[in-house]
Amino acid sequence: MSITRGNTDEPLLVKIILTSTALLYMLLFLLLPLLLVFYSAFEMGFGEYWSVLREPDTLRAIGMTLTTVGIAVPLNVLFGLVAAWCIGKFKFLGKSFLISLIDLPFAVSPVIAGLLFVILFGLRSPLGAWLDEMGIRIVYSTTGAVLATMFVTFPFVARELIPIMQSQGTEEEQAARVLGANGLQIFFRVTLPNIKWALLYGVILCNARAMGEFGAVRVVCAGGRNNTLPILIEELYHGSNPIAPFAVSTLLAIVAVVTLILKIYVESKTNKVENPEKSGEES
Repeated sequence: MSITRGNTDEPLLVKIILTSTALLYMLLFLLLPLLLVFYSAFEMGFGEYWSVLREPDTLRAIGMTLTTVGIAVPLNVLFGLVAAWCIGKFKFLGKSFLISLIDLPFAVSPVIAGLLFVILFGLRSPLGAWLDEMGIRIVYSTTGAVLATMFVTFPFVARELIPIMQSQGTEEEQAARVLGANGLQIFFRVTLPNIKWALLYGVILCNARAMGEFGAVRVVCAGGRNNTLPILIEELYHGSNPIAPFAVSTLLAIVAVVTLILKIYVESKTNKVENPEKSGEES
C-alpha cells in the first residue's frame, strides 16, 4: 500500500515567504554568529590562534572541562538507565513525583542551582564546615563542578529513555525471564538493543549540555584553576587579547557542530527503528 505525499493547498508565494523567513532566521541567528566566531579567531593568523590554545590557562580549562564531562555524563547515563527502567517497566507509588523531580533542572535556573550548592556545601553551612574538617572540599573544586554539571544535565538521558521504555512494555523481558534469563542477560540482550539509539541520543544531548554549562559551574567553582572552557571564555572576553575568547570559543563551536551531525545521524537511525515501513518507502 503506497502512501501519497500530499502537499498543502497554500499558494506558492506563501510557501516561498515561509521558507525564506525560516532560512533567513537560521542564517542571522545560527550560521552568521558561528562564522563570525571563526573569523575573529583567525583574524590575526593561525599562529596567534594556536598560541592562545597552547596557553596554560586554556590547557587547564580543557582538562577541567573534559574531567567534569567525563565524570558527570557517565553518572547521568547510569542514573537515566535506572530511572527509565523503574518508571517504564514497573508500577509503584510516587512514580509521578519521581518524574517531576527528573524535570526539576529544566525549571530551575542554573545560577540558582549553583547557589544552592554553595549554600549546602559552603563553609558557612554545617555540612560544608564538617566536610572541610574531613579534608573534603566541594565549593571551588572539581567536585563542585561535577555536581553542578550533573544537576543541570541529569534529565537528558532519562527523558529520552522513559517514553521508549513505556511504549515497549514488558512482554519481551517477561518472555526472556520465562526462558531462564537472569536480570543482566535480560538487560543486555533484550532491553538495551531496543533502546540503544535513544540512549545514544540522550548521551549526545547530555554531553553537549555539560560541555557548554556556564551558570551553575560559574557560581560553584569560578576562578583560579577551576575554570572550565565557558568560564575561561567569559574571563578572556574582559582581558587584553581581543582574539583569545574567540579562539577558545571555536573549541566549543566545533563540539556543537559535531554534536549536530551526530544528532542528525542518530535521529535518522531512531526513525528507521520506530517507522521501518515508512523508512523503506522513502528509500
